[in-house]
Amino acid sequence: MHPFTYQRPSTLDEAVRLLDEHGPAARIIAGGTDLMLGLRDYSTQPDVVVDLKRVPELEPAIRQLDGRLSISSGTVMADIEVHPVVLQHFHPLAEAAAVVGSVQIRNRATLAGNICNASPAADTAPPLLVYDATVVAHGPNGPRRIPIDEFFVRSRQTTLRRGELVTAIELPHPPRATAGAYLRITRRRGTDLASVTLCCTVDEAGITRIAFGSVGPRPLAFTDSSGVLADPEGSETTRRAILEPMLSAAAPSARSVRASPEYRLAMLRVLAERAVGRAIERLIGGSGT
Repeated sequence: MHPFTYQRPSTLDEAVRLLDEHGPAARIIAGGTDLMLGLRDYSTQPDVVVDLKRVPELEPAIRQLDGRLSISSGTVMADIEVHPVVLQHFHPLAEAAAVVGSVQIRNRATLAGNICNASPAADTAPPLLVYDATVVAHGPNGPRRIPIDEFFVRSRQTTLRRGELVTAIELPHPPRATAGAYLRITRRRGTDLASVTLCCTVDEAGITRIAFGSVGPRPLAFTDSSGVLADPEGSETTRRAILEPMLSAAAPSARSVRASPEYRLAMLRVLAERAVGRAIERLIGGSGT
């Protein structure tokens, strides 16, 4: 393991100062599930590791804040997957959190870490995209709010600036009755990374949101406001005509060892049709927001 200095700040300002001072040579540890792997195989070689677990503002918390749900950066997947408000209003996010790694990993891995790692296969990214989440960051110039669709750049790269760290992720409550579904394809059951991830929501106004990942350098989101996808009486042919332009943005890498581009593109279409159907069923059945 590459030698590094360990710092454990007790205030948010101290954490920001350390990150700003060391820049790219610093790494954050909150859950540590990704960082520890990088340290062990030498793919990550920081000069300083900044432990955030003593910063009060980042302690685990899921709160209602004036029409939105705030999930602090210290909140782990195991808490998200069973939280009653998440289950009621953002059920696909709970579904995604429930399949991140193993039980042990979900009790350590944080939602903020999952998105800051910026893996195209991050399970929670598609649900956050369809719900128009906002990333709340804090840096040398104070707080900054970043729409989740502007947060991801490419694999391992976000729009966080030097010295910034994520303090919370906020999700606005849907303005109308909404239901959704999160689906994924993996090589095997268990802790494998997904070959394809996809989330879909449908609301009572007929607006359909679809986001997918692991089929390009970053997760993507699209909206259909025509009502065609949300129509429970719509034909498969009609739905496919709407879905095709959305899914055509997928560009899976040929270098991946998890699945070929052809397989991923085929499964992306299968998941999209399944997720739309499941979201419609849940909306009709009243199991959405």
